Amino acid sequence: MSKLRAKTNPANNSFMDKISTLLRSIEPIISLTEEEFQVFFDLFEVKTLGKNEFLLEEGQICNFIGLVNHGVLIYYKSLYNGNEITIDFAFEGDWVTSNESRLSNSPSLINIKAIENSELLVIKQQTLSDLYIKNPKIERLGRVLTEQAFLKIIRQSVDLQVLTATERYENLLRQFPEILQRVQLYHIANFLGIAPQSLSRIRKELFD
Repeated sequence: MSKLRAKTNPANNSFMDKISTLLRSIEPIISLTEEEFQVFFDLFEVKTLGKNEFLLEEGQICNFIGLVNHGVLIYYKSLYNGNEITIDFAFEGDWVTSNESRLSNSPSLINIKAIENSELLVIKQQTLSDLYIKNPKIERLGRVLTEQAFLKIIRQSVDLQVLTATERYENLLRQFPEILQRVQLYHIANFLGIAPQSLSRIRKELFD
């Protein structure tokens, strides 16, 4: 992709970083020509979020898909009693959206929030839908990403039912090795479906 034209100075490290993030994400799924990739890349907008800033709030209709270039985001559901249920995490290279809201054009049931300063590449759903018609490769990308997200939800649901809290925690560390350095233990315990005190006990048993 060395001939890709830059919107800014092509020597800009930030620009090349964004190209690399998108390339790494799509190359295992589809192969685009330089021209096809340029068209795709140019349709993304850069969105920056400060710590605790929302990408999506409950009740909003999700009309985008985002790709995390830098930062960490959490998916969570707010409960009537003021508590929260952490549903998932997104790190560099992860796609971020609310598929239920995006595909049904209905209000989102979840929040997506940055828990550290973050930068994403964001493409609007309508733009993506138009591109599906023009380029079947991109349609395949969208389908595969949606299938992967669905399978992830199924795996998480099964794990919650059949694995012990310790096993779920070990799986989480394998999936996100850096999570302890970047995510508060409260969110990790919440995601695992256990109390923070239980997580502390599990960590002590594993690492002491």
